[in-house]
Formats: sequence, C-alpha cells, structure tokens
Amino acid sequence: MLQKPAFFGLLPSEIDATVQNWGWPRFRADQVRQWVYQQGVLDPARMTNLSPKQREQLAEKFSFGSASITAQQISSDGTRKLLLSWPGEKESANAETVLIPDGPRRTACVSSQVGCPVGCTFCASGINGVKGNLTPDKIVEQIIRLNALLRSDDQRITNVVFMGMGEPLANYANVMKAVRILHDPAGLNISARKITISTVGVPAKMRELANEELPLNLAISLHAPNETLRRKLIPWAEHFSLPEILDAARFYFEKTGREITLEYILLAGVNDQPPQARQLATLCKTLRANVNLIRYNEVDGLPFKRPSSADVVAFQEILRAAGVNTHVRRSRGRDIDAACGQLRRENEKPAPLVTLGIP
Repeated sequence: MLQKPAFFGLLPSEIDATVQNWGWPRFRADQVRQWVYQQGVLDPARMTNLSPKQREQLAEKFSFGSASITAQQISSDGTRKLLLSWPGEKESANAETVLIPDGPRRTACVSSQVGCPVGCTFCASGINGVKGNLTPDKIVEQIIRLNALLRSDDQRITNVVFMGMGEPLANYANVMKAVRILHDPAGLNISARKITISTVGVPAKMRELANEELPLNLAISLHAPNETLRRKLIPWAEHFSLPEILDAARFYFEKTGREITLEYILLAGVNDQPPQARQLATLCKTLRANVNLIRYNEVDGLPFKRPSSADVVAFQEILRAAGVNTHVRRSRGRDIDAACGQLRRENEKPAPLVTLGIP
C-alpha cells in the first residue's frame, strides 16, 4: 500500500500546486492551511468550509501526522518534554521535543535526528549513535504537537531552537525544508529571527546556511576554548578544526549580520576553571559573538558533574571583565532530567554505557 504524502513536509507552494492538480481553486489550499496551522485541526472531516467530497479527497490524499506520544514529563517550572514515536518499516523512529515557557515566549527545542552522530562525552543523545535523519514532516510535527498542548491556553510556539537530539547540519536538506515551512507566512509563520540552528561546527554547511537569505540565529556548541580539550569532549571535532569553524562563523556574521552565539556547557573540574575562561575570552575577541554558559545537567552513568555556583559566577566574571557579552542560561526542567536524550534513553533498553555520548 502506497504511503500518503505527509502534509507537514510540504511547502505552501507545493500544497498549492498539488490541490490545483486535483482541479481545486488555489484558495482551497489557503483554507486547509488555516485549519491545520492556525486552528490546529488535523481531521479533514472537521474542515467545514470544504465540501464533503473535498474533505474525503483530502483525507485520502494526505497524511496529517502519525506520531504518538510515547512518554511525557512535566517540570515544576512548566517545561514539558515529549518523546514522539513514528511507525516505520523495521522499527519506530523516536525523538524528543521540549516546550520551554519563559515569560511571553514559548520555545520549542526540537530534534533533527534519531540519536546523534557527534558523540559528545557528556551527553545521552548519542550514547548509541545515530539511527537516522528526521524528515521535514517529522520535524514540523514536533511543533504541531507542542502547539496542541498550548491551544487550550490560546498560546502557540513563538521560538524554535534546533538544540534537541542530533546535529542539524548533518541533516541539512531536511532541516532547511522544515525551517522554510515553519517560517513561511502561509505555514507556521514563525519569524526566521526566532529560529536558532545549533551545531558543533560543520564549516561547509555553516557557509551554505549563510547563503540561504534567512536571518536565522546560529549557535555553536563550543564547550571548550582550545583544540585539545574540545577533541576530548567532542570526538566528532576531529573532522573539523576549531580555526575552520571560527572562520565559517565569521563568514556567517559577514553575510547575515547576525551575531554568533557560543554555547558552553560547564563541566565541574573539566572546563569551568579560570584558565579556560581566559582562553575563551581570547577566542571571543576574534569574532562577533555572545556566550551562553550552561550548567551541566547530570546524566546517570556518565562521570561528569554539575559545576558549583561559585565557579560559574567566577567564569562569567572573567568573560565580562574581558568585554564579552555573557549570560548564564537558566536551568530548566532539572526535576524531569531535561538533558537531551534522557527521556528517550529511559524508554529504551540501552546498551551498556561507554564513556561517549552527546547533547
């Protein structure tokens, strides 16, 4: 049996062309998108401004999502984490997505892959490697599912960060199509300035991203201020040198005018001491960047610890004294093990832990 095309994986222009090929007027595509993206109605039978025959045809021709919520956690701070599963031919693909409320903002932290190929030694996402790429519809469906949770309060996702499971730039084509669906005014209409792509650093793809003509935010998961320590923490870093990554970051700023964010997870006794802070300050002088310091969320079975508050403050003060715009990101969802990959790992039978993993 042929699989129906996934509605969430189609650009508005592709949906327009499809319904016109059926002999429908183009405005019908606008009506369907309004039901789906603005009102959250995924059942064609409820799209009352379409004729009964059109509703039936729509249900026959398109799939409007197939994910099931395998697990869910809710934090005392309002953070909600879902494990979504999609049926596949051999096994279900699954990925985490997180809803983070912060004042008027509702941020979705989305995954781009099933697992992760990078192998950061402190993270749960890549403990068992990467099992595959998420297609555009599965990326967009994460937002759809979170919007469904928010709808009862008349809210919706305002910001999107590709900081969940996976390396977004290793799934470039699928991620970029999803971004364009999220951004399109006829899609989910989320400003490109409110979408952040986070990467450990893939220079060629960073340069390609700079040429997309979208003012996206670029975040680099740095986690170490020098090549030696970075390669110990991020095994994948052996593929791309730190100077190459920083050069691509400078190119991104020159092309887009968007300041780079350097994400730096503080690991107690590993990368959180004054010598590393001074090295990071020197590195930051070479590009237009701000720094997000992130206190480590412990992962059961991995040896890394959360830094002390005193060490975090001292690290930040060294950077600020050097003129670096630095913020300590507020920890969210610690009571639900909100670090990337943990919920997925809890709901699978994991292989025996080794010393490698990822964010």
